[in-house]
Amino acid sequence: MLFRFLLLSFFLILAMPSFAQTPHFPIVKGYGGIYEIADATERPDPTLEYKILVDLTSPAEDNKQISRWVDNVARMINLHGLAGVPKEKIKVKVVIHGGAIFTLLNDENYQKRFEVENPNLKVFEALKEAGADIYVCGQSLIARNLKTSDLWPGVTIAHSALTTITTYVPQGYVLLRF
Repeated sequence: MLFRFLLLSFFLILAMPSFAQTPHFPIVKGYGGIYEIADATERPDPTLEYKILVDLTSPAEDNKQISRWVDNVARMINLHGLAGVPKEKIKVKVVIHGGAIFTLLNDENYQKRFEVENPNLKVFEALKEAGADIYVCGQSLIARNLKTSDLWPGVTIAHSALTTITTYVPQGYVLLRF
């Protein structure tokens, strides 16, 4: 009985590395952690240029935590990087509107609304550092009675999300909706 227990324990210890991987952050440092999938044969092509427009409308599920949708932008960039796509070949634009607009509030305004500092701002900073362009829909600002001064200063004000999408899709950007 003891022998079986020891043998089973030995095999479980050997199998642990396949279950407990460390997340990787190849391009967006500290956010959007992803894992290597050694058996994956379908992978991004590192010789291609990727032009991606993220239409981010989903609100945070818990305003005291990083929005999984904001973090998912970082994940998407890191997945390409882990597959060997150089940072210079990943062109990402994120246009934020709808309920996601509150992820862009500066700390002062986020604190007033949600009683915590904005956990998303560090992700947006890391995305910008990684080369992503972050836009907010000007129409959504008006609809929610927000001003530019209420927002993270790293965001660019767009005329609208709709016109940002119709501007970049014809230029070859793939549209992803989060």
